[in-house]
Amino acid sequence: MAGNYRMLAKTLFGFEPLLAKELRNLGAGNVQEGVRNVSFDGDLGFMYKANLCLRTALKIMKPISRFKVSHEKELYRNVYAIDWPQLFGKDKTFAIDTTMSSDVFRNSMFVSQRAKDAIVDKFREVTRERPNVDSHDPDVRINIHLYRNNCTVSLDSSGTSLHQRGYRITTNIAPINEVLAAGLIMHSGWDGQTDFLDPMCGSGTILIEAGMIACNIPANINRESYAFMRWNDYDAELHEKIVNASLNKTREFHHKIIGYDKAPSAVRKAQENVEIANLEDYISIERKDFFRTEKPVDSKLHMVFNPPYGERLQIDPEVFYGKIGDTLKQAYPGTDAWLISSNLDALKHVGLKTSRRIKVFNGKLESRLVMYEMYAGSKKGNTGA
Repeated sequence: MAGNYRMLAKTLFGFEPLLAKELRNLGAGNVQEGVRNVSFDGDLGFMYKANLCLRTALKIMKPISRFKVSHEKELYRNVYAIDWPQLFGKDKTFAIDTTMSSDVFRNSMFVSQRAKDAIVDKFREVTRERPNVDSHDPDVRINIHLYRNNCTVSLDSSGTSLHQRGYRITTNIAPINEVLAAGLIMHSGWDGQTDFLDPMCGSGTILIEAGMIACNIPANINRESYAFMRWNDYDAELHEKIVNASLNKTREFHHKIIGYDKAPSAVRKAQENVEIANLEDYISIERKDFFRTEKPVDSKLHMVFNPPYGERLQIDPEVFYGKIGDTLKQAYPGTDAWLISSNLDALKHVGLKTSRRIKVFNGKLESRLVMYEMYAGSKKGNTGA
C-alpha cells in the first residue's frame, strides 16, 4: 500500500504476543514479534493511531536509515547523508539516545556525540543555522541502534514513554506502570464481560486500565502531546480524524469495576485519578482491608492485583501471602484471581494451586503473574502447593 513504511513498537518482556495482537486488530501489516518489540507496516495515520490506541506499547519508532558501519567516519558520513532539515526545523531542540551491542564501538556516548556532530553539520550546510541539543526535554528524539556492524537510525514518534497516559496525577508508594497494568489484565483474559475487582488498588492504575479496556477507550486519550507533533510532516487534521474515529468505537460496559485499599490516602488518590480518566461512572473505590472482605457480587468475579512484594512496603511475606490464600479460599468462590509478585518464595505460602504462571518483569524485578481458580463449590485442585 502506498505511503506505508516499517515501524517498531517497543514493549515489556512477555508482552510481545499481546502487542502483536493489538497491532493486527488495529490494521497493521506484516506484524513480526521480536524481543521486547514488535515490527509492523503502516502509514502516517496508522502511526498516530498506534500511539493513541496501543495499550502495551512503550514507544513507536520510525526507522529512517539503515546501514553498515565499520568505523567512526562511516557512522558520521551515513548520519550526515540523512536529510535532517526535511524532518524537523532548525528551531527545534533534539537529543540522541544510543543503544548498542557492537564490536566496532565501545562507548554509546561517543556514538551519540558523533551523530550529533553530523546532524548539526548537515543543518549548517543547508540552512546556515543549527538546532540546539536538549537532553532533558527535546522537541525531537532520535534513536541510534547498533548491533554488531548494523546501524539503524530512528525517530521516536512518542516522546515520553506511552505508559505516561496522562490520567495519573497522584500515586502511592509503589505505583504500577500503566503499560504493565494493561498487559497483566490482557494476559488474564478479561474482556469486560464479568465484574472486576482489584482488592489492593493503590492509586487505581489497574482499575483505570480495566475500565478503558472494558469501554474500548483509546489508551492515551488523556495524553496531551507526542513527539510526532513537532515533526515537519505533522498533519493536525489527520490526527484529529484518527482521534475522533477511535472515540467513535467506544462501547458501554454493564458490569462493575471495584477497588479496595485499606489506606485512606490511597483511596483518595485512586478516586482522583479515576475522575481525571472520566471513569467514575464505571469504577467504585472503597476503604476496605481485603483480608476482612467477602466477594461483593454473586456472579462470576475477575480479580487482578499487585500485592506488596516486601521490596518497598515492609511486610512478613509468609504471613501476608498466607492470608491472601486464606481469604480467597474462604470468601471468594467463583473467582478467577490473578496476582503479580517478584517474591517467588512468598507465592509458595499462598497455599493454592496455580492454574497459570506467566513470567513478566515489574521494572527490573523478575516476577510471576499467577492465576488461582476459586470454584463456586468444593472441587479437587482448589488447594495445594
